[in-house]
Amino acid sequence: MELKKIKLHGFKSFEKQTELEIKKGLTGIVGPNGCGKSNVLDSLQWVMGETSYKNLRGSEMDDVIFSGTDTSPSRNFAEVSVIMSEATNTSDKNEASGDEYEIKRRIERNSKLYLFLKFRS
Repeated sequence: MELKKIKLHGFKSFEKQTELEIKKGLTGIVGPNGCGKSNVLDSLQWVMGETSYKNLRGSEMDDVIFSGTDTSPSRNFAEVSVIMSEATNTSDKNEASGDEYEIKRRIERNSKLYLFLKFRS
């Protein structure tokens, strides 16, 4: 499996829908302290099944939902998706698989949690 894209919406510091495309080679996330770099790692842990709010650096599970700022209202949900593709180790492009999988996890305030798995060809 190969990670292709991470989509965040309302997760921790990601108020608006944000997509991070992971390309072949080296992909890095850089920025100043406090810009949300570690929240990307938390989102990967969470979408892959982490259930402990302590491991996500929170005091309750609702802490993964964007809580608002002076200029932006809080969100009522957090959603993270990862899109993965079937990786093949072949040089023959005719045998390359185009299968993609999307794993999506969504939580609404007051602990309504949803997990989706979508197969995309």
